[in-house]
Amino acid sequence: MASADFILGEFNRKIDERFRLSIPTELADPLCENSTDLILVKERPGCLSLWNSTHWKAKLDAGVNLVKAKIDAGRLEGRTADVQMLGRLLSTRHRNVQLAAKGRLLIPEGFREFLGVEAGGEVLIVGAAICVEIWRTDAWLANLEQQMPEFGGLLDTLSS
Repeated sequence: MASADFILGEFNRKIDERFRLSIPTELADPLCENSTDLILVKERPGCLSLWNSTHWKAKLDAGVNLVKAKIDAGRLEGRTADVQMLGRLLSTRHRNVQLAAKGRLLIPEGFREFLGVEAGGEVLIVGAAICVEIWRTDAWLANLEQQMPEFGGLLDTLSS
């Protein structure tokens, strides 16, 4: 994703009775470059992330191919439990989704529970530069409280 495509912004939204929510155009447009096909990812408890499918698949394929090469080369001998854990997490961590009309996203079962927001509940939709995140409000506030003091140092590190 090019730097011109940085996805930024914070928006309050409600999840409707069918577990749908509208992704703001400001966030959906750069995410959906050439397609409404996206990847929904379980990021951390109380947070889902939404990725452009092309970018997500390239990133995931690169990592998985590296792990496969290490297995083939015998460099992961004795780490069967770690490989199995990776496989389990990969099996449940992400799902292909599409944005419907008006940027509507249906949050699938399994992802609803991970997000921890009931139908009618409020969420924050946040641009995270290279993806869009959907946060349970209390989880977002706790995350901000923890990470905001690091902002200046992070910007300096990434921009130097």
